[in-house]
Amino acid sequence: MQKLSTFDLVPGMILAEDVLNFDRQTILSKGTELTDVLISRIELNGVLSVYIEEDSAPEKPDIFDLEPLEKPEGYGPAPQTPRRDVPPPPPGSNAEYAPSHPSYSERIRSSQEFKDFKKTFDTATENFKFQLNEMIENTAAVDTGELIKAPLKLIEQSGSGSNTFDMIHNMRDYDDLTYAHSMNVALLNYVSASWLGWNEADREMAMACGMLHDIGKLQVSHAILTKPGKLDPVEYKHIQKHPLYGYKILKEKDFDEHILNTALMHHERYDGSGYPLQLSGQSIDKFARLTAISDVYEAMTAARVYRGPLCPFRVIEIFEEEGFEKYDAEYVLTFLSNVGATYVRNACELSDGREAEIIMLNKEKLSRPVVQCGYDYIDLMQHPDLSIDKLL
Repeated sequence: MQKLSTFDLVPGMILAEDVLNFDRQTILSKGTELTDVLISRIELNGVLSVYIEEDSAPEKPDIFDLEPLEKPEGYGPAPQTPRRDVPPPPPGSNAEYAPSHPSYSERIRSSQEFKDFKKTFDTATENFKFQLNEMIENTAAVDTGELIKAPLKLIEQSGSGSNTFDMIHNMRDYDDLTYAHSMNVALLNYVSASWLGWNEADREMAMACGMLHDIGKLQVSHAILTKPGKLDPVEYKHIQKHPLYGYKILKEKDFDEHILNTALMHHERYDGSGYPLQLSGQSIDKFARLTAISDVYEAMTAARVYRGPLCPFRVIEIFEEEGFEKYDAEYVLTFLSNVGATYVRNACELSDGREAEIIMLNKEKLSRPVVQCGYDYIDLMQHPDLSIDKLL
């Protein structure tokens, strides 16, 4: 049995002990084989380390011991796996069509709109990085209105909330640095506030809160933030102080109270299981409650060392199973239902490898919509063995 940081977990490892949350409730049982979704569930509950069976940790081969491979006969690109033939629709069928290529994501990435958005995003992120470092190093004041000009331009460019999600989702190869992450959270906050019917002043405040929520990480050692191996207890405590660091930085600059509170409270949870103050319910600033959801969603749909970015429907599933007690119910339900609606008519890949198209959401279980696969319609609520693995 060995203790590992959550950041070092990989699919296939076997839990040697039960994993408990802050309330000492069992999240996962001893003997469970980890998957990417289960690892994300552990992250979502704020668990910092777990015990795994030693013999379940994959060993990395020594590259100096590897024998060179001989080129087999017919060496060259592997033949492409033939696509499944879609049977012709039966006489009188009203089936619309089977998903076609290029995929929705490919069309977005090749569009001029996406290229313009990414260019503006890259420039805005670099400017944001400069502004924050200037503020910390030279005690320069920051005008909140100036700070959100660039992300407001990105919102204007994207034209709608669903389009903003499309842009962000298709930039997931972007290095997930603190600055890019904060820019994405700011955009998600603005869109989420719009879905909740907040007025323009509150939407812009939500955006500013998202941009500055992680500023405390600039006071955390870069070596700790980028450490590839597990963190020791002292390093964990250092990282968990970043909300306090952020609050102190912003308080010295006389920022709005909501911005201060969001920096301090974005890791608090509605059920009192968060940190650093273990606040609960309405005692958490509403902008911090909103930012907590955007923060987790953005982090989970970004790449990790052990996996690529999680599919939004996987993240919705984790929120459904774990998040309703930890987050403001109105905020998280509004967020998830709108995220799901964003991807209706999007091509996807099911867990059995088949391609399908998302046709309609199930309000009772947003993570399990109705999909069209070839000429068949499949209600994932009725097929617990199937799920959406990725968007295409």
